[in-house]
Amino acid sequence: MLGALDSSKPFNNNLGFPPQNGTHSIQDSHSYPISASCDATLGRFLAHRLVQIGINDVFSVPADFNLTLLDHLIAEPGLRNIGCCNEINAGYAADGYARARGVGACITTFTVGGLSILNAIAGAYSENLSIICIVEGPNTNDYGTKRILHHTIGLADFSQEHKCFQTATCFQAIINNLEDAHEQIDRAISTSLRESKPVYLSISSNLPGIPHPTFSRDPIPFSLSRKLSNKQGLDAAVDATAAFLNKAVKPVMVGGPKLPVARADEAFIELQMLVAMPLP
Repeated sequence: MLGALDSSKPFNNNLGFPPQNGTHSIQDSHSYPISASCDATLGRFLAHRLVQIGINDVFSVPADFNLTLLDHLIAEPGLRNIGCCNEINAGYAADGYARARGVGACITTFTVGGLSILNAIAGAYSENLSIICIVEGPNTNDYGTKRILHHTIGLADFSQEHKCFQTATCFQAIINNLEDAHEQIDRAISTSLRESKPVYLSISSNLPGIPHPTFSRDPIPFSLSRKLSNKQGLDAAVDATAAFLNKAVKPVMVGGPKLPVARADEAFIELQMLVAMPLP
């Protein structure tokens, strides 16, 4: 289902599919059709989606797990990769970008990078910021093998990072299968934009460059339904606020953390100016 974009949001074009909260882990698969165009890859699809929602810069720390995906992101004309000194810097850069542009993105490597960026993502969660946090995970062939990989804490269980992000993001997806990857990416992005919270995307390191029919050369435009207010409740709130301010002798207004989320900064400033005007 596609809907109209709220013109007050600072995103380009249209935005995505109806989001659903929850964790989605896609099962392993090792056989993928190669009949799609060489441009129809997971990496290109993700890069295209980021540009569609208004992201022109992605903050990253290159490492062996994420190099292939970074190649595809860099190849996107509307997207610039900004390398950072470490993961926490990348996370806070995405935080600042989201404050200025409405949504940000960062990419790091598995566990050693994901756990390092977690503090910045948790901060974004508390500040109601939309951030697409992308982590390149193990190869699809590594799942279920009980191998001990580098970049981990020395256990064959690869779920430690995912468990940590469950408490600091509003949606998590582990993508190690191409068939549903496009749906999971769109659902993650939609949920982040709708909830104004960061999301976690773990993508197997061998998938970004593989063509698949679901990643069409020109993906369906991203669309997010407009948020509608309860008019009766809004009118009641405005009347109550006006009555309260009219009784105040020296009113003081303090903006709360929900103003940026509601895109209400300018309206709040305008209201302050009206309150500050002397009576005739």
